[in-house]
Parts: sequence; C-alpha cells; structure tokens
Amino acid sequence: MDLQRIQAEARAVSDQVFNELAPTVEDVALAIADCLKAGGKVMMCGNGGSSSDAQHFAGELVNRFLMNRKPYAGLALNTDAAVLTSIGNDFSFDEIYSKQVEGLGREGDMLVGFSTSGNSGNVLNAFEVAREMGVKTVAFTGGAGGKMLALSDMILRVSSSSHTPRIQEGHELMMHLICERVEELMEG
Repeated sequence: MDLQRIQAEARAVSDQVFNELAPTVEDVALAIADCLKAGGKVMMCGNGGSSSDAQHFAGELVNRFLMNRKPYAGLALNTDAAVLTSIGNDFSFDEIYSKQVEGLGREGDMLVGFSTSGNSGNVLNAFEVAREMGVKTVAFTGGAGGKMLALSDMILRVSSSSHTPRIQEGHELMMHLICERVEELMEG
C-alpha cells in the first residue's frame, strides 16, 4: 500500500470538492431544502458501496445530522428486500429503482443517484423515469461521469481520481456538506 499516493489522491479529491464543486454542493443543498419545504421527498439509490451511500444519506435526512430536529422525507430505494427481489425476479434488476420511482415519486420530488462510473443501468433507468415525471435528479458520479451526465439536473462528479475508493470518499464528503447545509436552511 502506497500511503503517500493515497494521501495525495485524497487531498486532490478534497481540493476538488472545496474548490471546484462547492457551488454545486450549495445548489444541491438549496434544491433539497426547497423540495422538503414544499412537502416533497428525496429518494436515493445506488449499487454496492453506493447503495450504502444512499442509505447513509437517507438516514442523515430522516433522523438527524448535527441538529436535533424534525425528520425530513428521505428514502433509500435499496432497503426493501421484498420490493427489490420481486422486481428483480419478475422483471429485471435494471428496473428495481425505476419501478419504485414510478410508484413513489411525485413531481417536485428529487432523486439522488450514486454511481462511481455513472453507468449503472438501474440508476440510469430510474433517472429516465424521474425525468419523465418531473422529479429532479442529482448525480453523484466519478471519472468521466458516464451516461448519468445526460440524465441529471445537477452533477457532483469527482473527476480527480478514477479509483473507486477516492470517488466514494468524495461522495461522502459532499453528502455531509449537503446535510449540514440543508439543516441550516431548514432550521435557520
């Protein structure tokens, strides 16, 4: 393990988040706060480690981040095993999120998708359905951004590293910044 290389990559990701991506982080936080204030919900999805990021984000919204406050409407679409396996079995793994967006989403809601490559089929399908329904989309992606770029209203792309762990670390940093800012916007 080359700790110096990893440290340099982690610093590059952090620098990109705080310098280049900070305005978009603010825009995403404002959009989420506006959605929540209007009675909407924020749905999240992803695969593998990115599914854990979706659950983490939902947990911070529903429970709390730094402030004790009322719950916000956040929902990770990867948490209901019966729904996921029935859709995967009866239709396709590529539809596990799009069917949920179609059933649970409403115009004015938001869909946050995590995909380090930007090419996860089930996330892309969910973004396509969201766009048709008037659900705003936010992509947490990495590298070149993949196909998500064309389907996203807002893009948080960690481009300074093509290594999945560094991309996910950047996603978590941005997610925490968004959660803190949403609480400030919602709670004053």
